[in-house]
Parts: sequence; C-alpha cells; structure tokens
Amino acid sequence: MTDDRVGAADAAAPTRIRIPIHLRWGDLDALGHVNNASMLKLLEEARLRAFWRPEPGVAAPPTAILDALDLRAETMTLIARQEIEYVRPVPYGQRPLDVQLWIGRMGGSSIDVCYEVFSPRGDDPQIRYARSTAVIVMVSTETGRPVRLTDGMREAWSPYLDQPIDYSRRS
Repeated sequence: MTDDRVGAADAAAPTRIRIPIHLRWGDLDALGHVNNASMLKLLEEARLRAFWRPEPGVAAPPTAILDALDLRAETMTLIARQEIEYVRPVPYGQRPLDVQLWIGRMGGSSIDVCYEVFSPRGDDPQIRYARSTAVIVMVSTETGRPVRLTDGMREAWSPYLDQPIDYSRRS
C-alpha cells in the first residue's frame, strides 16, 4: 500500500484549482464512509464550481467560464468517460474536503479533468482519498454534435494543464 499522506505545502501544485466540497450525512453508506456513487456527485459538484460561470456575486476560479446554467447556451458539456481510483475510505466530517482539479489533456472538442480528493485544507498531513479522471466533451445544444474548444476556453484552461493521472494500481 502506498502512503497517501501529503504535507500541506505539497498538497497542491500551482496548476490546480482547489474547490472545497462539504459532505452530507446522506453521502455515507452503512459502513460509515462515503458511498462510491456519492463520490461521483461530489466530483460533479467540484467540476461545476470549477468550470461553470457562477451566479452574480458568487466568487469562482478563473476557469469558470461556461454558461451552463443558461438554458440558451450554445454549448453544453457531456461526460464521455469517468474513472475513479478509491485510495482510502472517506469518513464523515463537517469541514469541507479539498478537491483539487486540473486539465490532464486538452483535445479538439474535449478535455480530461483530473481530480484528487483530500482531507480538509489545513490538515497536516492531508490524506488522499481518491483520484479520478473525467473526459468532458463540448457539444452543440442545437445539434448534439461535438464542437471545438474556443480560444477563450483554451486561454482560461491552459494555465491548469498538467500531467494526467497515472493509475498505477491497475492490474
């Protein structure tokens, strides 16, 4: 088993977007840790906060440029693939998890969003609970067909481009 504890200074590279995500009691299963299906919802929430433009007056990272909350938007995002590696069980806590995101690959119409889920910020060491990659495809809301990433998307997201996750635990 690898050591998945990370010192606070090492927890996030400068190319990462950090999104605090609170757990809900309902995210737990009968064993007292976050259910595997709930992890997908936590990652989804982090992704939406990282890439969707917020409501007026709400702070957001510079990557939050998609008008996904506007039903008249020209493009929407679809998940083409998602992979999660569960490293340790996530216990319930009232402080938010530290979900860190970055772009592992930028293609013509898609990006690979990489995630690492850690214990709350300020924990030293932080515990890595999960790693994940989601392939996000930009598609036309009118046709449902993939559309190319815009120059604005590339400009906003390029600073967060880093190495993809190497899933070394594959057998």
